[in-house]
Order: sequence, then structure tokens, then C-alpha cells
Amino acid sequence: MQALSIQQPWAWLIVNGYKNVENRDWSTKQRGNILIHTGKKFDKEGYEWIEDEFPEIPLPLPAEFQKGGIVGKATIVDCVSEMDSPWFFGRFGFVMEGAGPLPFYACNGQLGFFQVGGHEAVRP
Repeated sequence: MQALSIQQPWAWLIVNGYKNVENRDWSTKQRGNILIHTGKKFDKEGYEWIEDEFPEIPLPLPAEFQKGGIVGKATIVDCVSEMDSPWFFGRFGFVMEGAGPLPFYACNGQLGFFQVGGHEAVRP
């Protein structure tokens, strides 16, 4: 199955149903189910922005975020260059629906979409 690596806390927001778009500098024709992978880096400035802009979202503490593996799944339904969403601020946005968490599965990520398989935790 294809996966996309997304930095925390953004991956957490997607798989927990708060954020419906992933911002990128590149477009994609990819549609359908993907796995959400998170790398080992954490966007501290992004975390602080979320706390300020969306105080109602119950964010975990920074040390509590899972990093370095598969954390969830989503369905890419579109790739847009404009969107009326507080989460859209990229050149392109991968619009996602049906996101949800999966049991954590440690694995290395890659740039762009990449193949993950062979473990029942990554089956959608």
C-alpha cells in the first residue's frame, strides 16, 4: 500500500479528523487509500500555531506524539491549488477524507509516496 510521510503534529491532526488537507509544493494524481507515516522530526512552531489558532483541539504534549512509523490511513479525493479551509496554506493541497488512526507500525519513510506492506498493522 502507498504511504505518505507527514510531520507531526500535522499527521496526528489528519488521522484524528481535524485536518482535511495536506499541504505540499507539488501536485499529485494519486487518489484513493493511503497510509499516513510520520517521520522523526516534530514541527514545534506548527504545534504552537495550532495551540494559538485552535485552542479547542486537545493536542497531546509534544513528547507524546508517535514518530517514525505508520500512524493512520486516509483517502485522497483531490489535489487542489485553492481551498476554503483554515488548514490550506500550501501551493497544493491533497484533500483527504475518511482518515483514522491505525496501530503504530515503526518503519522508515521516504520522500513522496512510497510502498509499505507485509505487516497486518498497515492493512486498511
